[in-house]
Amino acid sequence: MTGSYFTKIFGSSPFAPMQQHMSIATECVQELEALFSAVIEGNTSEFKSLYKRISKLEQKADRLKKELRMNMPKGLFMPVSRRDLLELLAVQDSLANTTKDIAGLILGRKLKLPEQLAEKYVVYVKRCIETAEQAKKVIDELDELVETGFRGREVIFVEKIITKLDKLEKETDKLEIKIRSMLFKIEADLPPVDVMFLYKIIDKTGDIGDLAQKVGSRVELLLAR
Repeated sequence: MTGSYFTKIFGSSPFAPMQQHMSIATECVQELEALFSAVIEGNTSEFKSLYKRISKLEQKADRLKKELRMNMPKGLFMPVSRRDLLELLAVQDSLANTTKDIAGLILGRKLKLPEQLAEKYVVYVKRCIETAEQAKKVIDELDELVETGFRGREVIFVEKIITKLDKLEKETDKLEIKIRSMLFKIEADLPPVDVMFLYKIIDKTGDIGDLAQKVGSRVELLLAR
């Protein structure tokens, strides 16, 4: 009964909804580029519009996550356990949640990005988005991995995608360190509470890269098993 219900909602492949969920989460992350552009430009109406869009995407991802959790059969005959899939799903979902957290912090505090950080921060955000997009490429290969029994050329192909993902995440780490250093140099000229929240936003932006890498790491564990 559960299995047929799952198939009715999500199709014949249990990986299709996982890929759909990752697509929504990535779309949510991609909105960060326009969001920070609106912050830098001081475009409040555009920022609020983007915040609403991010919120809707996060809610959409959350609804799909709940449907997956409730309806995924416990006895899937696959080389991947239900628990592994649900853990991977949780990491994917955190991408959307973190994006909404970033937008919410900026909105709640009415924060402005210091002019000295603006140019470098745009590069930082774009690189974090690239990590999420690279992680999506990993998830897009789940069907092929299952069809090939997690062996052969497909595994080598996915490992190359994950290697690039790891490289992108390391680049986001370097950019984060640079931006934190830049903020440290000017923090005495800014309101202390704003400084505290700016550091928090920098950290959460970096979390996007970390979470994207975790998606790749989770799939690597599937390959190892």
